[in-house]
Amino acid sequence: MQRIFYIGIVGLVLFEVLKIYFIMPMPGSQEMQSIDLAYYLETWKWAFRLLFGAFILTGAFFAYRAKRWPMLISLGLCIAVVCVFNFKMSADKMFYQPTKIIMADSSTNTISIDKLVLGIHHNGESRAYPIQLIAYHHQVMDTVTGNPIMVTYCSVCRTGRVFEPKVNDAHEVFRLVGMDHYNAMFEDRTTKSWWRQVTGEAIAGPLKGEVLPEILSEQTTLKKWLELYPKSKILQSDSVFIEEYEDLKDYDFGIGRGDLTRTDTLSWKEKSWVVGVQMGDSSKAIDWNKLKRERIINFTIEGKPLLVALASDDQSFFAFERPDSSPFEIINDTLVNTDLKYDLLGHSRSPNIPPLKRIKAYQEFWHSWRTFHAGAEKIE
Repeated sequence: MQRIFYIGIVGLVLFEVLKIYFIMPMPGSQEMQSIDLAYYLETWKWAFRLLFGAFILTGAFFAYRAKRWPMLISLGLCIAVVCVFNFKMSADKMFYQPTKIIMADSSTNTISIDKLVLGIHHNGESRAYPIQLIAYHHQVMDTVTGNPIMVTYCSVCRTGRVFEPKVNDAHEVFRLVGMDHYNAMFEDRTTKSWWRQVTGEAIAGPLKGEVLPEILSEQTTLKKWLELYPKSKILQSDSVFIEEYEDLKDYDFGIGRGDLTRTDTLSWKEKSWVVGVQMGDSSKAIDWNKLKRERIINFTIEGKPLLVALASDDQSFFAFERPDSSPFEIINDTLVNTDLKYDLLGHSRSPNIPPLKRIKAYQEFWHSWRTFHAGAEKIE
């Protein structure tokens, strides 16, 4: 009977380790196609725990009577593994949402204006979310014009996205559950489906294949954002997480403190920056170094003429659909097309000229864009 005890101990330890291993950045775990297995383990976790727990209880007395100290040491190690992997190494125990949402206007803002922000202008309201803050939290739930929004960021992929947290036409609550292929995943409270941060798509669970509605966002410096939207509100630091924010103080500038968040300064390396654009089933990735050299890239996807322009601060970028195939240039943060001039919001400086259509464009690591946009074409 003592063998049953040790089978239970080994089984429970192995289960708890694998349940976390497949959805956290551990050696080899993020290169596997293991999401279905990981979701299965999570879904049936209490069944596995009860099974192995029953083994442990059934054989405990016999194992203790046979060899007391090995039994006690094994049990102690098992309890330690269960606690560490569930209360220290699980994603939602490592990264917390803000305890409160503090928004300030430009007159009371305490965030440095050279910081990068993920900005939205939605239903007439403007909000800016410093990347240093949201890179730690991974998600920030806010309300704009009375409607909930979900601001997300994955520091390992360098991906910022803003979604409407709406599932089955109802507003939903999410928790950070782990990652898949180095991208953060969230679990909704109602259906327990797992959602990928970079695409907003459910990749496991009852709603697999569903996609959260995305809100257009732009990445700029806070200074540039306030020039464009002077009445914008800015997310402020939560005093509970000052130490965590400090660890990310240089992340904006590509200075990471570990292999997962570092930046390659050369082009087309795993951690090189690109600006990605997708139209329909096609996508292209623009080398960040090329964008810095040329300031503006004119290109097409599926026949649509597009542009990505970099502002004079070398950090803020903007993407638009061009009205025709003629190329644009950028001069002193003004987009110029023959006799027409537009500001960085796409508004024409001439009367009766329609604005340029803004499109979604994202700065992220090359390994991320390549992974989640199969067949992406490089603009080198």
